[in-house]
Amino acid sequence: MPATGEALRRALPDLARLRAEVFRAFPYLYEGDPAYEERYLHTYLAAPGAFVALAHAGGRVVGASTALPLSQETPEVRRPFEENAEFRPSEVLYLGESVLLPEYRGQGAGHRFFDLREAHARALGLPVTAFCAVQRPQDHPARPAAYRPLDAFWRARGYVERPDLQTDMSWPDVGEAGGEQTPKPMRFWVRKAGSA
Repeated sequence: MPATGEALRRALPDLARLRAEVFRAFPYLYEGDPAYEERYLHTYLAAPGAFVALAHAGGRVVGASTALPLSQETPEVRRPFEENAEFRPSEVLYLGESVLLPEYRGQGAGHRFFDLREAHARALGLPVTAFCAVQRPQDHPARPAAYRPLDAFWRARGYVERPDLQTDMSWPDVGEAGGEQTPKPMRFWVRKAGSA
């Protein structure tokens, strides 16, 4: 269910903890800090056109999904679209993340999160939705044997992987000495209105 205003403000600490927990797993391996996460999430309280959906179970936040008009995003997110003549950045809704605790996966929440964000893009008159995913090598030592990337799910939703749209984002990896932030390659997936 979409969250705004005071309801979102009250949920920020839970959402920050959820992000830090979910992104700790492969492929992100993010050594998260809930205090930093909470500061980051304040963007969604203030930015025009921002969107947050929360999933609750047993009185707690177990999943969340965010989106922001690309014009409100950071330079590293905007740059690949600003440098590509195919896109008008003013027509793109950037899908920030979908996070869900493992025990609630496989029950339709992922599709619901995409449905809600794509509906939000339509409501804003933005014909393009896009997100980026971290690129980790196949032989990464932390890759679980049973790991299955979400590529097939994203393709079924109409998203196209775009190797020509890449950026870097920095964060400390789990287990990295000193908690130093290191750049990670990120690749965008894009869906244009009318794609199925």
